[in-house]
Amino acid sequence: MARRCFSRFLASTALIINLIALPVLADETLREWTDSTGEHRTKASYLSSDGKTVTLRREDGNTIRMSLDRLSREDQAYVRRMLRPVTQPKTRQGSDLTNTKAGPGASDPSWAQWRGDNRDGISRETGLLTEWPANGPPVAWQSSGLGGGYSSVVVADGRMVTMGKFGGETRMVAISLEDGSKIWDVGVGGGDAPNGTPTIDGDYVYGLSHGGDLLCAELATGKEVWRANFPRDFGGQMMSVWGYSESPLVDGDRLIVTPGAADAALAALDKRTGEVIWKSALPANPGPAGKDGAAYSSVVIGNGGGIKQYVQLVGRGVIGVEAETGRFLWGYNRVANTTANIPTPIVSGDWVFCSSGYDDGGSALLRLTKNRGQVVMQEVWYKTNRELQNHHGGMVLFGDHVYMGHGHNNGFPVCFDLKSGRDLWRPGRGPGSGSAAITCADGHLYFRYENGTMALIEANPKEFRLKGKFDIAINNGKSWSHPVVFGGRLYLRDQDELICYDIRQ
Repeated sequence: MARRCFSRFLASTALIINLIALPVLADETLREWTDSTGEHRTKASYLSSDGKTVTLRREDGNTIRMSLDRLSREDQAYVRRMLRPVTQPKTRQGSDLTNTKAGPGASDPSWAQWRGDNRDGISRETGLLTEWPANGPPVAWQSSGLGGGYSSVVVADGRMVTMGKFGGETRMVAISLEDGSKIWDVGVGGGDAPNGTPTIDGDYVYGLSHGGDLLCAELATGKEVWRANFPRDFGGQMMSVWGYSESPLVDGDRLIVTPGAADAALAALDKRTGEVIWKSALPANPGPAGKDGAAYSSVVIGNGGGIKQYVQLVGRGVIGVEAETGRFLWGYNRVANTTANIPTPIVSGDWVFCSSGYDDGGSALLRLTKNRGQVVMQEVWYKTNRELQNHHGGMVLFGDHVYMGHGHNNGFPVCFDLKSGRDLWRPGRGPGSGSAAITCADGHLYFRYENGTMALIEANPKEFRLKGKFDIAINNGKSWSHPVVFGGRLYLRDQDELICYDIRQ
């Protein structure tokens, strides 16, 4: 039935033609093509494209031409790859590109969860390039078949895991860290293309779909262990339309997630079975700013005021709940916006830095203290969204200084002192355009701009020092997925594709 529907869809938008000669870029392999709605599919081989239309040959031998924008994002990315000139990856003389060990001094290296082992965007790698050549570091390998979406990647046990949308389904995909070849993939659930990043813990990996489907699978095989659904099982909701985007947190024997329900803003689950351990509700009146429900951030662990807690940015602002029981400890509403609260908070001892974008929101530093068994939250400083905001892309605390991209749909580089909020440098637009996703490694910041520019900036509070930039070799739209530095390599996911750069000295 789906194939017949897709045929009718093609008949209304495509021209049946007689092929005189096969183009050079033809690929006679049959593959499944999906329309932009995800509802209709057909099998056909790729013949050619002029960048605006694509010519396919169906199983029955008929040749069709249709507008590229009527295809799914995964199929559009496939066509763009076919149009790309065939080039060989650059390599170094005597360089072992299959070595995945971390730099000197690192122990048990991994990047097993969102923003690294401590969820702070800081890699433990050392011995990396301190300047980049004009055309960028050498490419180790490229991979495809990851599906659509903005999920970043996680690494452990010689493999990398991410998520992507394939037709109407989100799937979790594991690939080899050596060459990017696929190891397994498994269905997670529905909704639009995923934004969240999986979490690896020992023998298992956890992922959350845009529609709120939570999956636990075996890391070795991809076999499903258990699953849950936030709207169905918790009455969960998002603050706005872009779907669940968090990366689940594993803490000991528990999996901490954010269903966004009235009685389960956060929840702790048994990581082996998915059974509920506790649910945490917000107060009846959390404040006027923002909207009810989960936001687009991910939970971090804190110990502010001497009490272990989970800190999260939800639809009504930043909150802290007691790790053991889920008891609500404190909330800060002023930083919330009504569209999408996105950046993961920074936690350092008793200090919490939070930011959000759009037309309200802003940035704030909070201090947590203990008084008679309760955690007391105090605003240290606040800046409006015009003064300081991270739309998305994240913030990094390195030493006593915060580095991030500032501005709505912008990543203007900025460095400021955490405790005072005083700017140390702010050079303007910077080397790229659009929002900037950042990570930090070996004393340098890796700014990935929305327009596909990759920049290396020294993590130096005294002055802004650009140490190199290049255009990423793949560009399938908005370059939003967060960069990962691991094993002397820079990994950049871009929709269906991933490229691996060798950045060792």
